[in-house]
Amino acid sequence: MIHPTRTNLLLLKEKSSSVSNSIGILKSRRQALIIEFLKTSTPYLESRKVIRQLYGDGIVELLFSIGHMGEATIDSISKATAREFGVAVTLRKLWGLEYKEISPRESAVRDIGSRNYDIRSTTANLEEAMWRFEKIVDAILDIAEYDNKLQRLSREIIQTTRRVRVLEERILPQLKMQIKTITQYLGERERENYFRLKQFKEIKHTEN
Repeated sequence: MIHPTRTNLLLLKEKSSSVSNSIGILKSRRQALIIEFLKTSTPYLESRKVIRQLYGDGIVELLFSIGHMGEATIDSISKATAREFGVAVTLRKLWGLEYKEISPRESAVRDIGSRNYDIRSTTANLEEAMWRFEKIVDAILDIAEYDNKLQRLSREIIQTTRRVRVLEERILPQLKMQIKTITQYLGERERENYFRLKQFKEIKHTEN
């Protein structure tokens, strides 16, 4: 129990005000994080949908190509077209939250003439399959970026919600109860002092 003095009462009121402000700030932060989460989740889901569609169509085109050209030829072309593809990862911040973002990059999709093989010896099905699988690489990189951001946002939203709940349901009610208790105690003490002073004046008046 805090000693019931006016100084402690003022300190408790200041602390209560500070906690209330903190709750407001945390709620604003949580709202901003939720908005960003919803904004990010839409393209994330779209990218997953795009990958499923591209993969399904790409497999069909690849199977047609194998049927026309043979598995050995397709395997040889795939080795000839192999290349390294790097990306740069940048650290970003949002309301103090750090997350990784893939910097603007070159698309994985190449022109037909830059794939290191003679297009006269291939089929349209193979070109379609390659185009779709290269588009999948772009979509996967998008998902990698969205996934990291969504994970960080979701964890931060949960943690912020817990902080708000602790402050609202435990800390602030305790402070208010202490303020109420000390206020009542000081009020009773003032009434007692007033009563004693009144009695003292009456005694002095009687003596005179």
